[in-house]
Amino acid sequence: MAAEQIKAWAAELGFDACGIAEAGNVDPEGRLRDWIARGYHAGMDWMARTADIRADVRLKMPVARSVVVVARNYFAETPRGAPEIPKPAAQALIARYAWGRDYHRVLLKPLRALAETIRSLGPAALPPPYICIDSGPVLERAYAARAGIGWIGKNGLVLREDLGSWFFLGVIVAAVELAPDTPVPNRCGACTRCIEACPTNAIVAPGVVDARRCISYHTIENRGEIPHDIQNRMDGWIFGCDICQEACPWNRHTLETSERDFQPRSDRMNRGIEEWLSMDEADFDRLTAGTPLRRAKYAGVRRNARIAAENRAATSK
Repeated sequence: MAAEQIKAWAAELGFDACGIAEAGNVDPEGRLRDWIARGYHAGMDWMARTADIRADVRLKMPVARSVVVVARNYFAETPRGAPEIPKPAAQALIARYAWGRDYHRVLLKPLRALAETIRSLGPAALPPPYICIDSGPVLERAYAARAGIGWIGKNGLVLREDLGSWFFLGVIVAAVELAPDTPVPNRCGACTRCIEACPTNAIVAPGVVDARRCISYHTIENRGEIPHDIQNRMDGWIFGCDICQEACPWNRHTLETSERDFQPRSDRMNRGIEEWLSMDEADFDRLTAGTPLRRAKYAGVRRNARIAAENRAATSK
């Protein structure tokens, strides 16, 4: 009964899906450790430092009994007045999840509210739940799959029949024992469209992404120089990359998000590559305030815009 109450509360708070998993080890095969050992985490050293905790939330919170996972749709159509994807040569490409307001800010309040409600189900002496929106040492996607939110696709993202992969995940680790959900079957079948679509061959095996070859990693997390063989395949991407998601058949009929904060701002989305390249830091700060683009910092976005400009110039010759 408590599990159904939690799901109803999650829906009232605006979440599109909610599932529950036991607080246990979601990586008994050691796939994360193997991924790190192969160097696929690139410069994300924090992944290596927290690998064991990520796979088992009980190492972070010993009294943990349940992991509640919620999903929030962020899919939005191309902003009014902006061209459809693929965009013209002069247009900068930005990953869809960054079109609106920073999702951490949007989701934190309802996630905290749900966590407090879950806490009220147990004795007053219980410690507060641990909450995470891809900012803590938790394998959110693995727990999401265990909680029946969806299955992990060949591009490593969680997929649902109704939302595709266009959604954010939020996690609540609680000391309350709740009835777990049943994982859903993997419905990718023999499809390999995401693997074939990746211009840098970053998907090295089904569900395994080598960040060293991933455009999204390099345009967001890499603070240094991007390897030339990656630069040449970045096209006009200045922040993130949606190519593997755009190729996925499950993403063809996703409903528009009901969250207004995830709707794109046309003043940002209509900017051309040269505008981003020539923008000073003050204008960058103003334009990207409260958005995910801040993650790449001014220097990173400007570097990416320079590469995008070079790529577009090369293709126009």
